[in-house]
Formats: sequence, C-alpha cells, structure tokens
Amino acid sequence: MSATTVPVTPVRATLRGVVARVGLLGGLTVALAVILVLSAGTGQLDIPRDEVLGSLLHKIGLDLGPVPSHPQGENTLWQVRFPRVVMAAIAGAALATAGALMQGVFGNPLAEPGVVGVSSGAAVAAAAVIVFGWTFAGSWTVALCAFLGGLLTTTLVYLMSRDGGRTEVVTLVLTGIALNAMTSAGLAFMMFLGDTQAREEIVFWQLGSLNGSRWEYVGVVAPLALVGIVAAMLLAPKLDLLALGDRAARHVGVDVERLRIGTIVVVAVLTAAAVSFCGIIAFVGLVVPHLIRLIAGPGHRLLVPASALGGAVLLVAADLWARTAVEYADLPIGMLTSLIGGPFFFWLLRRARRTAGGWA
Repeated sequence: MSATTVPVTPVRATLRGVVARVGLLGGLTVALAVILVLSAGTGQLDIPRDEVLGSLLHKIGLDLGPVPSHPQGENTLWQVRFPRVVMAAIAGAALATAGALMQGVFGNPLAEPGVVGVSSGAAVAAAAVIVFGWTFAGSWTVALCAFLGGLLTTTLVYLMSRDGGRTEVVTLVLTGIALNAMTSAGLAFMMFLGDTQAREEIVFWQLGSLNGSRWEYVGVVAPLALVGIVAAMLLAPKLDLLALGDRAARHVGVDVERLRIGTIVVVAVLTAAAVSFCGIIAFVGLVVPHLIRLIAGPGHRLLVPASALGGAVLLVAADLWARTAVEYADLPIGMLTSLIGGPFFFWLLRRARRTAGGWA
C-alpha cells in the first residue's frame, strides 16, 4: 500500500453510503418539487411560478408570496392543475415502486407490473363497464371495476401458477403471459360489442390519461399508494436476501413463498390503484427502477424509495409534455411513456445480451 492510499474503513464506507443515499433521495425530492410547480403553472392559462408558490403558501396560512393575479388563476390551480399533478406524482410513484418489486422478486430487470396481468385485467373490467353501461357506483363505477378486475386477474395468475404449495417464477411468468393473451382477446371482444362512442372511450382509457383528475380521486388513490410504498420498503431487506438465491434466502430465515405472495399482493394493489383512475400507463414500472438501479446499485433499501420519487418525477414530466406538446390538445400519457419506454427497452435488451452473452 502506498503512502498516499487511504484505507476504506467500515465507518468510512458506511458514511459514504449514507451521503450517497441522502444525495440521491434529496436530489429526486428537489426535482419533484420543481417539476410539480412548473407543471402546475403551465398550460393554456400560464401562471407564474412565484404565484403558484404563493397560492400554496396562502392555502396553509402563510402570506409570503403573490397569489394568482388572473381572475381564474386560483380556481384553475386548485380545481384543475393541482389535482392532476398530484395524481400524476402518486400514480408514477406507485407504478415505479411496483416495478422495483417485480424486478426484485423475479430477479430480472426486464420484469414489470403487467407480467401478473393486473393492467390487462383492469382494462377488460373497465371496458365491460363502458360497453354495458353499468352505473351501480355512479361516476366511480369504471374505476371501481378496473381496480377489482386488476386484483382478480392477479389472483388468478397466482392460483393457476401454484403447484404443490409452491409458486415457481417461470410458471408465474408464463401463466401471466397466457392470461394477458386471454384478456387481450376479451378486450377486443368488448370493443366489437361496443358502439363508436364506447370504442373511443375504451381506446382512450387504454392509452392512459390524467384528464379529469379530481381531489376525490386523489383521496382514494393516495392512501392505497402510501400503504403499498410503505409495505414495499418493509419488504426491501428480504428482497436483498432473495437476490442471493432461494436456497440462500431460506438458509438465513426468509420464507421465500410468503415473500413472493406478499410482494405480488403489494404490486397488484399499487398497480390497480394507479390504472383504475389513470388508465394503462406503460413502461414506468420498467424504465424507472432500472435507471435507479444503474445509478444507486441493486440494494432495495435505496431502490424502492428512489424509484417512487423517480416515477413521480417521470410521470409529472410526461403529463406536462402531454398537455403542452400540441396546442389545445391533451395527448394520452400512456402513448408518451411508451415513446420513451420503447427505445429504452430495446437498449435494455441489447445491453442484457451484450453483458450476459445471450438469454438463459
């Protein structure tokens, strides 16, 4: 060892880890705050950033900044913009957290929440409500049935993949693929049965949209997402052990089967909560966790909260793009995330082949 080399002690390594963790989470938090304010103030009625902040501070009783000068400024912010950007942040956090869990439990960076059929199941249920005109829950019928449809599909995938009291990852994936194919056929049948208006609604729901978000919807999705993210953080240490392999995880006391069941349940709740009000938003659960893993490493204690913040940043930014890319138009947000996620997925495939030398 040279005289200039400083040995890395356990304390020094721990300190570096803490600094890196705080730096990443802090940076993502600042980025989220900035994009939230920027998105809330941008649209057909532009509101200056200081007035957006002033409105927020005024709402909590602090008169520290200017309020919107436009007569409709306050109403636009609190009835249209804020519910939409908050919903985008919550949905993005939920989908990215679900993706991080899926990649952890499958041990594959190509896994994403749609593998267990939750998105396709929600789509079929929502399409059925639209086509048959069910209104037993009023304006909440589509969202409620979509949520239940996603949970039901996930339950079927899990039950059909069990054998001898155990669930194999490969069997679960193949079962999910088969059930996704069936639900796609069911969705096509719903579109065949529906009239022109119903088909347009189904297509728009499939492509995802945050248009029409209200505080009532946020009040339903936020608790489910919060519970799911907290549960994901509690599962994180066990997922780190699972990365060592099933046998090694069992040797240190992890109930692998129970861990997989619990993880799939959390994924289903997070994804169903997001898609039930926002429609299908693709690739967020694939892109964000993998990018965070490239930056911060595979440890789930940091990966899960960082993915939640990163997913929120990505979806709020994508929603801002959806509202402003074409004048007087609101593009489907799922289409835009697919435009980002598709090329990224191709790159990920090529990278995996190059580093692993092919698929096992």
